[in-house]
Amino acid sequence: MTMEMAPIHFIAIVCGYLIGSVPFGLVLTRLAGLGDIRDIGSGNIGATNVLRTGNKILALATLLLDSGKGAAAALILGSFDPLAGLIGGGMAILGHNFPIWLKFKGGKGVATTLGVLIAVAWPVGVAACVTWMVSAFLFRFSSLAALSALAASPIYAWWLADPGVTVLAALLAILSFIRHHENITRLMKGEESKIGKKKGE
Repeated sequence: MTMEMAPIHFIAIVCGYLIGSVPFGLVLTRLAGLGDIRDIGSGNIGATNVLRTGNKILALATLLLDSGKGAAAALILGSFDPLAGLIGGGMAILGHNFPIWLKFKGGKGVATTLGVLIAVAWPVGVAACVTWMVSAFLFRFSSLAALSALAASPIYAWWLADPGVTVLAALLAILSFIRHHENITRLMKGEESKIGKKKGE
């Protein structure tokens, strides 16, 4: 896979970002009459915070759509060029984290990242998803599950995919740790909320 930038790669930057910046969690909760998800729980627009509304179906829909938009960006753009797929997928995650529509205040990109990894190298994505599920089942912390899955993903990519995917997975893991810095602090203090816990519980 060549690393030389071509017009399709610049298109991937823009299109990937715009696809990723669609805030499905916010849109769905508003359509359901639940108000602004940013005023609930952690204020995050992702599926974990949507779950704090008590609507599991809405949370699942958010999870699927957030992961789906990452996968869609990677697959559509990757059909033109493999590097464009990696770029588009990476930019979709940045779009989710820093959406232009929400003054660049978005989610943490875990579901979108897993969607991208499944699209660009499904064995890596599946392994990361399994890691998330096992950690979430054992410890009940969404943030810890996400950090475990994304920290392991470059290792999985090293064994199961090509160098381009490995580099992307490593960059996404770093981004995830940066985005979860407050969660890491709360985990260390024993103050992190568990999965399914509503605001005020």
